[in-house]
Amino acid sequence: MPRKLAAGNWKMNGNTEALSMIDALNAAHEAAHVDILICPPAHLLAPARTHADAGPVTLGAQNCHSAAQGAHTGDISAVMLRDAGAKAVIVGHSERREAYSETDADVRAKAQATQAAGLKAIVCLGESLAQREAGDALPVIRSQLAGSVPPDSTAENLVVAYEPIWAIGTGKIPTMDQIAEVHACLRADLVKSLGPAGNDVPLLYGGSVKAANAADIFALPNVDGALVGGASLTAEDFSPIITALNQS
Repeated sequence: MPRKLAAGNWKMNGNTEALSMIDALNAAHEAAHVDILICPPAHLLAPARTHADAGPVTLGAQNCHSAAQGAHTGDISAVMLRDAGAKAVIVGHSERREAYSETDADVRAKAQATQAAGLKAIVCLGESLAQREAGDALPVIRSQLAGSVPPDSTAENLVVAYEPIWAIGTGKIPTMDQIAEVHACLRADLVKSLGPAGNDVPLLYGGSVKAANAADIFALPNVDGALVGGASLTAEDFSPIITALNQS
């Protein structure tokens, strides 16, 4: 049985004052039986440790380089992120695939570096609106999964997040049947590639998740949590999503 996870991706938002929301989450969910992860910008990881160490909230990062060290000005490695307090790294987010032309091979290399550093790789997948409307969503997502996930991944070092590109930050989401179809397909492919461990890899949905729709999404089979963007920036918005997952 996969461990349920509510993960918040702050993207390029937040400052040191915003870290107080972690204290609020720790207080509100100290008895939660789900995992809670906040992925702030890298400069906030170290100061966030004093907040995260006081409760159930753990920290993650939004990206890493595929190398552990070297002449890569402006980049940061998974090893460095671990040193700053990260327990996981998001790799392959559609915003990076698009803006930086990251390929599946690039994402796999970053996931491998993350896992080699002892961290959990959150591998993101998702189709564009054009691909969805053309009926190509499943082939696109399956291809991304095959190309992006390291073949020696385990249920302990891998999370897969399905985020349809057209639903991110738009307020639109797929139908519940569409989400269920994708997650069933991902589960089947993970079991095929990883064996029985594929049954225990957490599968997250992401894309305009909010308190109003969280319970319906979490009631779907093979949905083990969410990768949340804007609604993770404040405790007031993120806490109800955590509660919904805890009750699912």
